[in-house]
Amino acid sequence: MEIMHIDIKTPFIKLEQLMKLSGLTDTGGLAKEIIQNGIVKVNDEVCTMRGKKIRNGDRVTVEGYEVIVSAPADDT
Repeated sequence: MEIMHIDIKTPFIKLEQLMKLSGLTDTGGLAKEIIQNGIVKVNDEVCTMRGKKIRNGDRVTVEGYEVIVSAPADDT
């Protein structure tokens, strides 16, 4: 499995945006399709919500790729 580390400047990023930022997909439309088809896992759980908030330490897995997110602390 190929592992990528992505640093973001905000406390969270939406799953669909993370997939584009990390290069897992080229477009939001493709990200939406992959997410809705149940191919994406967040922290080892299938996730079909493209607006799912991905926070510091979360792991997103898609077909042999894993993205680990580093983000500033969320003070909310």
